[in-house]
Amino acid sequence: MSSVSQELKDTSVASSKWLDAHYDPVANLYTFSSCIGESLLHEHLVVGDLGTGVCNMKLKVYRGTGLLSESTLLDLPTGLVSFLMDLHEPRTPAIAVASGPFIYVYKNLRPYFKFTLPSLEVNTLEQDFWSQAKEDMIDPVTLKEMDKAEIPLSVRSLRFLMLEPQEMENFVLLHKEQPIRRQTVITCVGMLKKNMADEDAVSCLVIGTENGDVYILDPEAFTILYKMSLPSSPTLMDVTGQFDVEFRITVACRNGNIYILRRDSPKPKYCIELSSHPVGLVRMGKNVVVGCTHETLHGYTQKGKKLWTAYLPAPVTTMALMDLPTRGFQAVLVGLANCEVHMYRDKNLISTIKTPDVVTSICFGRYGREDGTLIMTTKGGGLIVKILKRTAVFDDRDSAPGPPIAQSIRLNVPKKTKLYVDQTLRERENAVAMHRAFQMDLSRLRLAAARAYVKALESSLTPMSASLTEPLKMNAVVQGLGPSFKLTLNIQNTAACRPVMNLAISFLYDENLYSMRTAFFKIPLLVPGLNYPIDTFVECLSDKGISDIIKVFVLREGKSAPLLTAHINMPVSEGIALN
Repeated sequence: MSSVSQELKDTSVASSKWLDAHYDPVANLYTFSSCIGESLLHEHLVVGDLGTGVCNMKLKVYRGTGLLSESTLLDLPTGLVSFLMDLHEPRTPAIAVASGPFIYVYKNLRPYFKFTLPSLEVNTLEQDFWSQAKEDMIDPVTLKEMDKAEIPLSVRSLRFLMLEPQEMENFVLLHKEQPIRRQTVITCVGMLKKNMADEDAVSCLVIGTENGDVYILDPEAFTILYKMSLPSSPTLMDVTGQFDVEFRITVACRNGNIYILRRDSPKPKYCIELSSHPVGLVRMGKNVVVGCTHETLHGYTQKGKKLWTAYLPAPVTTMALMDLPTRGFQAVLVGLANCEVHMYRDKNLISTIKTPDVVTSICFGRYGREDGTLIMTTKGGGLIVKILKRTAVFDDRDSAPGPPIAQSIRLNVPKKTKLYVDQTLRERENAVAMHRAFQMDLSRLRLAAARAYVKALESSLTPMSASLTEPLKMNAVVQGLGPSFKLTLNIQNTAACRPVMNLAISFLYDENLYSMRTAFFKIPLLVPGLNYPIDTFVECLSDKGISDIIKVFVLREGKSAPLLTAHINMPVSEGIALN
């Protein structure tokens, strides 16, 4: 039994596309995909550790699988990117860590610069409240009226409103002498190439803030180069392009929408409205892949057109792009709450990775000497490192259960046969003669149709009169199941102002099959524009279930040719005559 299980294990390992390089379940790494990344030299792994959420927030740097250094952070990290600030030799990448309202820039693993977001304008009503409190003109409890004003408040006012009534007075005494400031915080951070698309090109920082602003910073002076505004607070960000040429910033916001910003407009160019809130955002080529809370994965174009939807077996925890430039392969890695990582290429599930714990962050890229290194952290603080085998091959077919792949692939159009090629050559060589033959046949068809039409008009075989002196129109309605039928003729004079008189109606039918009470009667004067219904009854004499045509002629006294002719197809009699 043990030999069989060992054989199955060896087979699964051999068929796996990944090598298990390292797994440390007690690495104490608590982070998200936005706070983990590799340095541009691919030698270090940089992680913004959230710690307990209150303390022990650190910036950890790994080399290989060992911890190289760690630095204490004053606040929770919200984003981390590695970028090049200048063209000086040697090319040393910098690490930018977003934390609170600050961007901490590290160079050579040491603190280098701190950027602070510009302060926001304080509301005059809030300023008046604190000025009166400073002069002891109002009671500290009265400051709670700020909450009813529904205005954006500073952090000091928000903390004050959260206090118990007995703690408010001490808080006011402690802070009333200090100037009031309203400061926003950074929610996401990205990197934008300055003027070249090379991997080692100088890059700008892109910052999303809580008050809905997006800033692009100069890489050397850390001044604001460009500012854009969003209708809601950004949470996820993807940046592509160059600042000096053209760029696109795809931002997922807290209101459940995705906005696309471009260089030529400070406002969003396109908007994608989602059915549920986004939890992951990845750009793959010219498309945007979004993971939502309703266990779905959606694909959109750059202009917001929905391409496809994939349904997931569990909620999404994190997403990342898998890019292998050497093979020209791209896919989306989706971490799920059922301890699995799914790999999607478009809407097709092409691979599944089982993990010992729920994955909270994913980072894929070159690390050390390996081009395809997958680094993951788990909910329990573990660190997983896998290496893609050089012999691994991913099929484009969907491995998920469901409809066959034949429903989503294009038809295999057969190649051009020799007969098709010969026919094409013949058409090229004889194009003029073929066109002349076609035009001759078309002219003959038109002539035959015109002759038939003229013959019908001359013999009055149409239900409309061709005479200018008696312009008439007639239609017939047959009612009944049989053997008795009611035949109604509707005759109308289509002249503008001339009445028609001295007309009669005659019927021609098979007397062995039908009998009519009145087969000939005169028509009264026809006033233009009015419809004249004329009723008569037809009896079917046969019980063999057959029918025939009854011809109706509209005649004029003194003329042998009828003005109108109508052929009525009688229905089959379904009734039985009573003796």
